[in-house]
Amino acid sequence: MIPTVVWGTGNVGRAAIRAVEAHPALQLTAVLVHDPAKVGRDAGALAGLDRALGVAATDDVGTVLDARPRAVVYAASGDIRPDEALADVVRAVAAGAVVVTPALYPLYDHRGAPPEFRDPVAAAVAEGGGSLFSSGVDPGWGNDVLPLLVSGLGSTVEAVRCQEVFDYSTYDQPDSVRHLVGMGHPMDYEPPMLFPSVPTMVWGGQIRMMARALGVELDDIRETLERRPLERTVTTRTMGGFEAGTQGAVRFEVQGIVAGEPRIVIEHVTRIHPSCAPDWPQPPDGSGAHRVIIEGRPRIEVTVEASDEGENRSAGGNATAVGRLVNAIDWLVDAEPGLYDALDVPLRPAVGKLGRTERT
Repeated sequence: MIPTVVWGTGNVGRAAIRAVEAHPALQLTAVLVHDPAKVGRDAGALAGLDRALGVAATDDVGTVLDARPRAVVYAASGDIRPDEALADVVRAVAAGAVVVTPALYPLYDHRGAPPEFRDPVAAAVAEGGGSLFSSGVDPGWGNDVLPLLVSGLGSTVEAVRCQEVFDYSTYDQPDSVRHLVGMGHPMDYEPPMLFPSVPTMVWGGQIRMMARALGVELDDIRETLERRPLERTVTTRTMGGFEAGTQGAVRFEVQGIVAGEPRIVIEHVTRIHPSCAPDWPQPPDGSGAHRVIIEGRPRIEVTVEASDEGENRSAGGNATAVGRLVNAIDWLVDAEPGLYDALDVPLRPAVGKLGRTERT
């Protein structure tokens, strides 16, 4: 069994605890939290499981890493604390752990990452013999391995489009939804996640990876952005009210330009209520989905819906992103120490999991 730590117990961390507990090759040995109210609580309760796991949450990072865990799922946010997240990950890699995380956007494509992000991790790998695999919560597989797999089914490919289409009225993450993306703010508010160049910082690495895998040269990476106001005040189950006239929907694209045309595109269509921007792409069930569209011959469209924590599609997206990361741990443990991306790490079938509902 591979001793594994889950660091963070928010939307991603809850799914990570469940994924580690379900994996036949992994053993959950510690859960790290920041909130003092969570210290001492059982990991099963924090993950929303109906049973105790016998692992009490702690905020003692030093003691946990001094125990030299073989793997760490770093599930703490990097959205508003990228420097702190990088420092945490470097510390875990230097302790010899295989680290998997969605938190470090610039390292999704580590080959093209800025030196200030890549160099500290590379130094930690050399020091401690650990590894790092960063992949997204969009989920990452929806912007890298899935579109590349589907592209191989056609005879000609004119363009690759990856879409995330979501209604976030059930998503319990107000800091990200309200303040980073701007939902519920006046239309003259400038959401940090939508500043020029920020979408490229977050998703440009996946554009570059797809271009590399497809064997094409990028002329440029460009961004488009549209925002729409709510026509009426709405109330959400998890985040309260959003006033009429405030931002209710966002649509943006990160475009990989090949021979002067947008050929590799990551598009997000995000709403706080389905009544806003009804003419934009809609998810099949009205809640959320991820979609890959291959324009070519034949034209191919694949839509993936996932639910978790009840029928929550946004939680399902987190869970599948976490599944991709957690299921890579045993492969990474057997691989050489280093930095890895989504093209390096193979998709792992659910070996030993079919029909399995809980650890026995």
